[in-house]
Amino acid sequence: MPFFISIEKTVEAVIIAVAFAVLSCLCANKVLGALQALGYDNKSLIKWTKNKSNLTVERHFILAMCCVLATSVLSLFFAFLLDWAPIIGLLAYLIFYLLYIVTDKKIAVRLKPVYTNRFKRLNVAFTLLFAIISYVLISLLNFADYVWGNTIFYLLKYAVLSVLPMLITPVACLANLVCKIYEVPNNERLINKASKKLKNSSVKVIGITGSYGKTGVKNALYAMLSKKYKTLVTPKSFNTPLGVALTVNGNNLDEYDYFIVEMGARKVGDIAELCKICPPDYAVITGVCEQHIQTFGSFENVVKGKGEILLNVKNWAVIANDAFELFADYCCEKYLVDCVNEVDSSCNGTQFTLTLNGDKKEVKSKLLGEHSAANLGLAAKTAAKLGVEFSDIVKAIEEIDFTEHRLQLIKAGKINILDDGYNGNVKGAAAAIKVLKTFSGRKIVVTPGLVELGVLEEKENNQLGASLVGLDCVILVGANLVTSVKNGYINAGGNEGNLVIKPTLSAAEEYLKSYLNDGDTVLFLNDVPDTY
Repeated sequence: MPFFISIEKTVEAVIIAVAFAVLSCLCANKVLGALQALGYDNKSLIKWTKNKSNLTVERHFILAMCCVLATSVLSLFFAFLLDWAPIIGLLAYLIFYLLYIVTDKKIAVRLKPVYTNRFKRLNVAFTLLFAIISYVLISLLNFADYVWGNTIFYLLKYAVLSVLPMLITPVACLANLVCKIYEVPNNERLINKASKKLKNSSVKVIGITGSYGKTGVKNALYAMLSKKYKTLVTPKSFNTPLGVALTVNGNNLDEYDYFIVEMGARKVGDIAELCKICPPDYAVITGVCEQHIQTFGSFENVVKGKGEILLNVKNWAVIANDAFELFADYCCEKYLVDCVNEVDSSCNGTQFTLTLNGDKKEVKSKLLGEHSAANLGLAAKTAAKLGVEFSDIVKAIEEIDFTEHRLQLIKAGKINILDDGYNGNVKGAAAAIKVLKTFSGRKIVVTPGLVELGVLEEKENNQLGASLVGLDCVILVGANLVTSVKNGYINAGGNEGNLVIKPTLSAAEEYLKSYLNDGDTVLFLNDVPDTY
């Protein structure tokens, strides 16, 4: 039997291949996490890896270069141990892969991987594919060594394995394609099951959509309806067909009176698809702006996409005041939010006068910003029309807590942190900055800019920069969008001495550790460009 296919060489190749596969899977954690965050779309992942702000390709290339140099040096240094020199050279891979894994964990991301069953299957597929590719490559190297019989090649043959880090993204895409053989029909099965379950249920569906404010309105409406009715709600930001299906299939709908469904969209047709799964009895449209114009193509398409809920609603819809005229041509029954007046917002919360069905009262919420009053008004108007008592609505408003990562006030000793990390839209950013300016002490903002604005990205980020003038410190994160924000800030008269640019959020956080003093307030606005 030829040496290169002997049992000893086969076992050796398998062990090395498995080791590379496991280490590469650990190195690929953020790539696979980004793939998950991007809806398991390979084209979006490839675009993400090319983005200079995350340096994915560059970091994989540096890992490859370190490995090829180190393993070559080690193998040649131990050339006197001829039989063991190539194996000893492999230690360089172990060392640099582990260093990469440790340092990679220090790069903060907003959307960490969620270890769903699908994500676990993706990791298994990635590991198996990487093991197969590694084994084939090692076997080819052993074959070449057997044919050529060159001592130098024998010593340095495993240096060729340094190409493997550059294969992490391609193998991730391949693993995703392999998984979709199962995932696509399985998701369709889950969605069809949920659709049938809803059809056979008496639960009333309330669909909520808009460019921003969906989760806040959803949580507020849930708090109000729960005062009188058994209410089910899609958790967190579960606003896709699969997210809705998982919520439906995981609950007994007979136990609930209402089901509040957050409906997200990135293109025309997405809301219509959600409405087929769970036809809304009632609808709520929050604010509408140019958010996701990059995927919608135009603002007209944004309006058209959100308007799909009005084409499918069975009864009536409540629409935010500043969006009402956009949907004037839709013939369903529509209501303005006319219940909120005399809004007063400060760093201590928001007060406003609530008027519903002849009842009137000044109410206070811990939520920050005038836009919070508008969101509460949307929920209150909807709840009142569904029969919730005025006193219960008022009580709910006073009890509602911050929504995580959406202008959430966090006290860190005597420092105020405004966590608005999930806010990436134009109007929400303006509202957050306005809230920041209501605080005393020094005011700091950390932001990478606004994304998914297509042709409007430069213009809107210029305007964002201009709105930051007057703050004590402006920390811009990343590389892609910060130039537009910086130009807008400088052109509007901002003090360049107050401007700080950092490559990553972790670097910005390190800077803040030595910069912040008691009494300061720092706003994290759309804080991490992990998929842009």
